[in-house]
Amino acid sequence: MKTLLLLRHAKSSWKDTSLPDFERPLNDRGRKAAELLGKLIARQNVTIDLVISSPAVRARQTIDLVLRAARRSPELRFDQRVYEASPTRLLEITSEIEDDRKSVLLVGHNPGMQELLALLVGAEQHMPTASLAKVLLSSKKWDKVLAEKGVLESFVKAKELKPEEVGRR
Repeated sequence: MKTLLLLRHAKSSWKDTSLPDFERPLNDRGRKAAELLGKLIARQNVTIDLVISSPAVRARQTIDLVLRAARRSPELRFDQRVYEASPTRLLEITSEIEDDRKSVLLVGHNPGMQELLALLVGAEQHMPTASLAKVLLSSKKWDKVLAEKGVLESFVKAKELKPEEVGRR
């Protein structure tokens, strides 16, 4: 069994309109949300063997804050293909994962992340910024995920978390 964690980057800033989309950083709300998700991961003792992330600034900042707060240091790969990826492209990327990796965190953007989640679990689920889905896959091989129907074990929106629910550092 494999676990695929889908994380949509946290809220980004639109303050500097001269920045291209790829370069937009997180805003204060986004930084706090990413930290809350990381603390939740730590509290729930979620295993992460590998992170594959979009290299966009907001995705990089999100995963940095999440991993720091979670006190996790898995292998981290930045893959340009994740940025603006369709669900089909995201499945191609996951099909390349080594089979010894049991739990993988994919960090990306909408609409691709939301559409991938719907494809895997067979139901629509809105994925706002800083939301985390945990999908259980019955496949033993990442390149067979296409043929599998995933089970949505949990879905969390950072904006609905309270600091006292995830613990303080």
